[in-house]
Amino acid sequence: MKKILLPIFTAFFLVFSFSGVSSAATTTYKVKSGDTLWGIANKHNITVNQLKSWNNLKKDNIHPKQVLKVKKTSTSAKPKAKTSSSSSKYKTITVKATAYTANCKGCSGITASGLNLKKNPNVKAISVDPKVIPLGTKVHVEGYGDAIAADKGGAIKGNKIDVFYSSHSKAINWGRKTVKVKIYK
Repeated sequence: MKKILLPIFTAFFLVFSFSGVSSAATTTYKVKSGDTLWGIANKHNITVNQLKSWNNLKKDNIHPKQVLKVKKTSTSAKPKAKTSSSSSKYKTITVKATAYTANCKGCSGITASGLNLKKNPNVKAISVDPKVIPLGTKVHVEGYGDAIAADKGGAIKGNKIDVFYSSHSKAINWGRKTVKVKIYK
């Protein structure tokens, strides 16, 4: 009996211990109910645009059990040249900035990237023109701080942004400003 159990136990151990190794280097993610593109991108330290590009997504819609690439797979991996210039890490633009809140009549609080602002009132999010600042991009807004480009709006065209505040009074206090935005690459 011991002669039979030892090989079975050894085989079982090898199968399950090596299956964990392959999942550690995974490049895909299976969508679960309640997942958003923003949440998946944030979890894997990538942008929403990268996620959409790698998965040929034209829209922001995803569904449970969908398998998404979360790491770029490349047959010719060329290392990027390092530069000492800090300008290669971000691009700075000047924008007209106003503020918005999710606590208004008819507001769902769900951004274009799927972020729920009502459930995450302390998040720093901005609304952008995706042609200027792609959704999912990390930015630094002068006077506001580090944020994520999580939303878009009909009135946000060109070099305009809205900064999110959970409080109506803080949004009003922001007013309308011309600020510099660092767009991280």
